[in-house]
Amino acid sequence: MDIKGTVTLVTGGASGLGKATIRYLSSKGANTVIADLPSEKAKQLAQEIGNTFIPMDVTSTEDIKDGLQQIERRLGKISVCVNCAGMAPAAMTLGKDGPHDFEAYKQTLDVNLAGMFNVIRQVSAQMAENKPNSEGERGVIINTSSIASTDGQRGQVAYASSKAGVAGMTLPLARDLGRFGIRVLTICPGVFDTPMLKTVKEDVRAILARSVVFPQRLGRPEEFAHLVRFLIECSYINGENIRLDGGLRMV
Repeated sequence: MDIKGTVTLVTGGASGLGKATIRYLSSKGANTVIADLPSEKAKQLAQEIGNTFIPMDVTSTEDIKDGLQQIERRLGKISVCVNCAGMAPAAMTLGKDGPHDFEAYKQTLDVNLAGMFNVIRQVSAQMAENKPNSEGERGVIINTSSIASTDGQRGQVAYASSKAGVAGMTLPLARDLGRFGIRVLTICPGVFDTPMLKTVKEDVRAILARSVVFPQRLGRPEEFAHLVRFLIECSYINGENIRLDGGLRMV
């Protein structure tokens, strides 16, 4: 699919991997839409790049429905959806303060997994109405999982299980939506230099960087965005979970 001129929705587009994706795809001519919780940083990013900001809570069916309707009215139907919205809490299953908070666990799954599916199921209905290109393609959906989906560490039970769910739905989604000319792919990033990781102490960040096979550094959000572009443009990649981690295997 040609990026130029496509209506491209990026959930979680106001920060981290989503923000880098918005910036990069906008520079390549995509008609990008930031979907995120209401904030000044989201509005400022939209003004800076000259694109559209749609307030959206991915756990709200009505928010998603209203947002997609707004996008269609303003810009046309969505051709590309990149799902970056998520949260990354850390807690032991059994810690010094007792068992893992169950509401926190459910919220993580609600945002990272159920919320992502809520976006996918609704945006795919809009994509299915697009005019197909010469290959019969109507849309591309790219989800964000994590290498924690298979390499989850201590204290990551909520995050890892939510991301394992994202990776687990890639192939069935691709099979469900292929007949409509919609591809589905998932990127599994390793340790990236995003706001989520900036809360980690510098010595811990250094240890994480040294554990990467090569290059021994944290991933750059722009590298995630570069892979997004490749996946959009290469129409024969479908139904895949793709690690982007410099060869890192967490233990």
